[in-house]
Amino acid sequence: MRIAAIGLGSMGYGMAASALKAGLVVHGFDVNADAVARFQEAGGQPGALAEVAPTIGAVMVVVLNAAQTESVLFGDDALVPKMAKGAIVIACATVPPEFAREMAARCAEHGVLYLDAPISGGSLRAADGDLTIMASGSDEAFAAAGPALEATASNVYNMGSEIGAGSAMKAVHQVLAGVNIVTMAEAMTFGMSQGISPEKFMEIVPNCGGTSWMLENRGPHIVEGDYTPHSTVDIWLKDLGIVLDIAKNSKFGVPITAAALQQYVAASGMGHGLEDDAAVAKVYARHAGLTLPGEE
Repeated sequence: MRIAAIGLGSMGYGMAASALKAGLVVHGFDVNADAVARFQEAGGQPGALAEVAPTIGAVMVVVLNAAQTESVLFGDDALVPKMAKGAIVIACATVPPEFAREMAARCAEHGVLYLDAPISGGSLRAADGDLTIMASGSDEAFAAAGPALEATASNVYNMGSEIGAGSAMKAVHQVLAGVNIVTMAEAMTFGMSQGISPEKFMEIVPNCGGTSWMLENRGPHIVEGDYTPHSTVDIWLKDLGIVLDIAKNSKFGVPITAAALQQYVAASGMGHGLEDDAAVAKVYARHAGLTLPGEE
């Protein structure tokens, strides 16, 4: 199968590399020329997207948000009109469900299938082909996307044929993920105020009932004072903003999510928006007059 991977960031590159390992023919594209060159050195195929588009069976769109997804599919260099009928768009960004439905309808006008397929698992699991994908679409779309899904994910959950269900499930998941990171930062810095070092915190809490995957994944970033972005603070402004919009339209209150979002907003306002999302701990540290590891 010949596929294209649009977006070679921390998640997209891992997914594209996993597809290569699975024996698929993969073309990788990104606004960052260095990322494209790195991928081609690893075995990715060359070629301009406009030339490649008619030959691919699937395109994985692993960009940041709805605006970038729409730009790839229907922007100035619109991809979808160039794709063969029956080819599949696998849309992986976290977007509002109604946006996913709109993109699916526009793809259908060109005879192109669409799978609403947000992802979870982090950059390391992306590189191992071990992601979780929450997908919705027709049986035909799932069949067309099958080789790419099998290559990049260990868990593919079929949320049904109604486009938008995958994005709704991702929004539900992001409530837990986003809040967990903030509560991890709050607990760790609270511990510091009580004389408990981040190192001791990470020694003990992962063995206790209060742990979480997000705590165990992000906590070491604070201990090491390394905020190299795997998932940035600013991503949560978008993702939790989507949650709040969905909740508002459903007249459902999400006060804990709203409180977590404000901490990310504060971190971004302090200049940490493009740092790893564990940098939300810096909000607590600043307010409490604490010094985090690496900032002595």
